[in-house]
Amino acid sequence: MEMKKRINLELRNRAPEEVTQLVLDNCHCVNGEIEGLNETFKKLEFLSMVNVELSSLARLPNLSKLRKLELSNNRISGGLEVLAEKCPNLTYLNLSGNKIKDISALEALQNLKNLKSLDLFNCEITTLEDYRENVFEMLQQITYLDGFDQEDNEAPDSGAEDDEDEDDEEEDEAGPTEGYGEEEEEEEEEEDEDEAGSELGEGEEEVGLSYLMREEIQDEEDDDDYVEEGEEEEEEEEEEEEGLRGEKRKRDAEDDGEEEDD
Repeated sequence: MEMKKRINLELRNRAPEEVTQLVLDNCHCVNGEIEGLNETFKKLEFLSMVNVELSSLARLPNLSKLRKLELSNNRISGGLEVLAEKCPNLTYLNLSGNKIKDISALEALQNLKNLKSLDLFNCEITTLEDYRENVFEMLQQITYLDGFDQEDNEAPDSGAEDDEDEDDEEEDEAGPTEGYGEEEEEEEEEEDEDEAGSELGEGEEEVGLSYLMREEIQDEEDDDDYVEEGEEEEEEEEEEEEGLRGEKRKRDAEDDGEEEDD
């Protein structure tokens, strides 16, 4: 597949300015030059063109945010000055398996001030006497050459570093941690419960007062009813007594009349 078609495929309906990583490995590069890649990829940070038969970097567009460039297993022998001009913020460059033979071909990389790691595995240059010492002396800004520093300490895994950076960015965008949010939610729930409890207590107090007042009123009414009933009973008893006394007087009068007749 040609590089231009591969780029369109890798876009996956995205706009070029939205792409931060682009992998074009094993596609076909016409005439050994880059094609289909332009300055609209302005956010591109990682570009991989492994084994694409590339021999020239002349058509590399301006990619000011590019940090990592994979160019292994191609036919590049020189022309590296384009990298400092088009990719000034490059920190990692892999030129393993290319046609670089002389130390002088690397002089152009001195202008890549942010370059920290350079790989030249399987390049003819690595067979030169004092190769590592000469490269570290020429490119004093780099920390790792072919995966090791000057004291033969291995470089950390670049993938792990990328993952950590992405995790940090995600945490920053996400804001407070999950635990922090849970604590806030718990505090809010406790405050709501306290407020609800306070309102409930006030409501119970009001209900209790109302209940007591109704009880007192009911007791007074019951007392009034009892007094009224008592008075009625006394009146009835008096009437009954009056009636009995009247009947007794009537009988006494009748008895007196009968005695007079005798």
